[in-house]
Amino acid sequence: MPPPISVVILAAGLGTRMKSKKAKVLHHAGGVPIVEHVVATALAVAPPDRIFVVVGRQAADVQASLSGYGVRFVLQPEQRGTADALLACREALSGCHGPLLVLYGDCPLFTVGSLCRLVETHARGEAAATVVTTLLENPAGYGRVLRDENGMVRAIVEHKDATPDQLAVREINSGIYCFPSGLLWKHLAEIQPDNSAREFYLTDIVAVFRRAGHLMQPLLLADPLEVLGINTRADLALADRVLRERKTRQLMLDGVTIEKPETVAIDAGVTVGADSIVGPFAQLLGRTAIGEDCSIGACSIVRDSQLAAGVVVAPFSMVDSCQLESGVRVGPFARLRMGAYLERGAVVGNFVEVKKSRLGAKTKSQHLAYLGDAAIGQEVNVGAGTITCNYDGERKHPTAIGDGAFIGSNSTLVAPVEIGAGSYVAAGSVITDAVPPGALAFGRARQVVKEEWAKKRKAPKSGEAPAHNTTIG
Repeated sequence: MPPPISVVILAAGLGTRMKSKKAKVLHHAGGVPIVEHVVATALAVAPPDRIFVVVGRQAADVQASLSGYGVRFVLQPEQRGTADALLACREALSGCHGPLLVLYGDCPLFTVGSLCRLVETHARGEAAATVVTTLLENPAGYGRVLRDENGMVRAIVEHKDATPDQLAVREINSGIYCFPSGLLWKHLAEIQPDNSAREFYLTDIVAVFRRAGHLMQPLLLADPLEVLGINTRADLALADRVLRERKTRQLMLDGVTIEKPETVAIDAGVTVGADSIVGPFAQLLGRTAIGEDCSIGACSIVRDSQLAAGVVVAPFSMVDSCQLESGVRVGPFARLRMGAYLERGAVVGNFVEVKKSRLGAKTKSQHLAYLGDAAIGQEVNVGAGTITCNYDGERKHPTAIGDGAFIGSNSTLVAPVEIGAGSYVAAGSVITDAVPPGALAFGRARQVVKEEWAKKRKAPKSGEAPAHNTTIG
């Protein structure tokens, strides 16, 4: 049985070209930090305890962003180049033998397929190490790969140190390698900062190996986007677009209908069941999980929420950190947030906001309502214009509504308050006290009608002083 693979992800760089206060690898593409994409790819070939992330700038924040993966971290206190970053891992990897993959935390587009191909190519080849390369129409800024007469890598020359002839070479170094661990640690310390930047370049390992009689073979990738390094906000936008295109394509291949996929934004961690439909300009974000036969309407946003089978989210609705059971209908123009929970068959209609509340099965709030901090039973009807007054200026208070209750339109429920099962609240009521089960509650002034009041209100005759401050009521 071959020894397990180890992976080092270099993520300590300053990222000065991003012009940001935030470490480069923490910027998001496809909905997650770019370094998270690299870790997810590495997990396809190595267990978490064999993945080492080299951190430097904002090390604690980078570690926090990857805390759920179980990977290990190595600190590079001073950023002195890629070889120095790898050398910082030597002690941590002292018990790891076998192939060692070197990846970059700012290269989120490198695919699992290409990573597996790198491992297989290295295992089959006769060279001591393997480096991933690609061809660029405009290779400015990248290290050039120089081959010998046998096609092996003779040298890798950084752009700023290259001669005019070397700058004409279109094959570039991705910085992604596969090394035999023992051979790497034996020779890595021989690299010296003999360059204009006075940094320890990992690319110099080619010359070090050749002096020791070891060869490095190239693995040429056809798609240069896979090795795109994120250096600017423009690079970040390009990576985000590519990742989202991959995501939508995979979902469509898995049986999801996505209308106008070029307009839809779906994060990497989102799952969608077969035969669901996603409308134009919809956004599915965070750790959202959508079941089968669901419909997400145009321009709706669903974030960090779980939707069971058959849920309908009508256009222009927002669902954030919520759970919707099967058959729930939401919107259009609805807003659900902060842990709202809708049980099977519940309906929340247009311009209804639900916050931190639970609606029972088949409960309906169809129009123009605010339901906050409420526990609402099954088969309750909440009339248009109803609000739960949950905030007294200092604290939030709960509202409880029992099964089968009927809340009339334009009711104001002043929390804390409890509405009993099967009870009725008359339209236009302000409810401040508990309503017993089966009762009718109303809290409004008795209607008064004054006959011919409007006629008396008409403008006075010529010469008469106009009436002022006429009291209505």
